[in-house]
Amino acid sequence: MPEPRTRPTALAVWLVVAGAVGWWAAFQLTLERLHLLANPDAALGCDFSILVQCRANLESWQGQVFGFPNPIIGLSAWIAPIVVGVAILAGARFARWFWLLFELGMLAAFVFVIWLIAQSIFVLGTLCPWCMVTWLVTIPTFYAVTLQVFRNGSVPVPAAVRRRADQFMGWVPLFAVATYGIVAILAQVRLDVLGNLF
Repeated sequence: MPEPRTRPTALAVWLVVAGAVGWWAAFQLTLERLHLLANPDAALGCDFSILVQCRANLESWQGQVFGFPNPIIGLSAWIAPIVVGVAILAGARFARWFWLLFELGMLAAFVFVIWLIAQSIFVLGTLCPWCMVTWLVTIPTFYAVTLQVFRNGSVPVPAAVRRRADQFMGWVPLFAVATYGIVAILAQVRLDVLGNLF
């Protein structure tokens, strides 16, 4: 079996929490998009300023890359981490192919989020609050699942690499904070966030 004997309880709890938070953010963005469709001139609850708003993101082509609003992807996709997390807590053990598919999904989510961050900062010039909540949970979830597929043997690597992946699991919060820091620096340099907020 690719999984270790010890159940990854902390990862499971995080998947449930991150999935719930990500789903809620997608739900709120979906409501805002429906609100705009019903009344294009409506004031959105997530529009705080020219810099911090949802409208520009929701109405842009970047906000509907696949021909429908991006939040619909979140409504569907965030169910997966919740189900996986609950299943692990219930004692489920997954085959290697399952972990690899789950990692592929998380990689796709991570790449998509990084692209959306770049579009928000460098093209749209806005910071969407609910989008940032999605970024907040996607980034550490990707790091955690990536380390999991190495430490549980789903990716065939030497035992030393598996042990190192297990050690790095405790560093996921630091990796996430470092990534947030990079995003914050880019946003500050490009958008002068502090100058526009204060």
